[in-house]
Amino acid sequence: MSLFRQTRSKTATAPAATKRPVTAELMRAVRRIEIATKKLVDEGVAGSYHSVFKGRGVEFSEVRPYQPGDPIRSIDWNVTARMGDLFVKQFVEERDLTVFLIVDISGSLNFGSRAILKRELAAEIAALLAFSALRNQDRVGAALVSDHLELFLAPQRRRSHVLRLVREILAHPSTGGTDLDRSVTAAIRNLKQRSVLFLISDFIATPFTGALKAAAARHDLIVVEIADPNDLSLPVTGPVVLRDAENGRVGVVRSKRLLREFGRRRAAERDELRHWTKRLGADWIELRTHRPYLPPLVSFFERRRKRFQR
Repeated sequence: MSLFRQTRSKTATAPAATKRPVTAELMRAVRRIEIATKKLVDEGVAGSYHSVFKGRGVEFSEVRPYQPGDPIRSIDWNVTARMGDLFVKQFVEERDLTVFLIVDISGSLNFGSRAILKRELAAEIAALLAFSALRNQDRVGAALVSDHLELFLAPQRRRSHVLRLVREILAHPSTGGTDLDRSVTAAIRNLKQRSVLFLISDFIATPFTGALKAAAARHDLIVVEIADPNDLSLPVTGPVVLRDAENGRVGVVRSKRLLREFGRRRAAERDELRHWTKRLGADWIELRTHRPYLPPLVSFFERRRKRFQR
């Protein structure tokens, strides 16, 4: 069942999918997201990102004279023997890291009962992660998905590449419904290198355990759930007029029992997804359109950092 919208609530819904030109309004939106997210990167998100996403290992850099407190295992005994004094090896982190963002742009993302659409929030999160990656000299790529692979952007280390990604998330017309099993599988098939893989979606009624397994088997998978309050439960206050965000069908629900059942079903779907995510060793981040997104991200970075230090 696709996401439904209450017509009696103040809801922002994107226009029907059509080919959109790059308008001044769109560029202002992209610029606003760039300024807001780069400010967060400058204020410390990039450092948190660096501390929890490691590259392939370390590589030798140089030797230097031994200093009190240096670990014995770092001593270069060959150089020490030649020079007659203690020397230690220095290493630098060999990152060579690729961050890849798979972003759901199906019709249900064009919804928001508060001030922001889920698709707009997805664009901000993608920008924040991408600019953090660039700050750390990592490559960034992306795929936009619905019920098929809409767009594939190969990983690059360029600011213009990130700006294009943000623009596409905001404005790329979605031509399908939701089939994450099919579309995510297609995106992974095109991704040749192992990556830190962020899967950003509202995950509404779309079983995709096959794609989830394939993603976690090869990549460092982080599942990012973006939800509006009305995705999780509907107010049980009487008749509610609903419209399917993906096919436009309209219906009226008068039964309070059905409205409560909607909430129970959504909770069960989310519990199943979280179960699979944990079982596969992947991470999970919950983001909401009516709450600041930075605290959950900071909490995720902190949990991951502590896990790696054990």
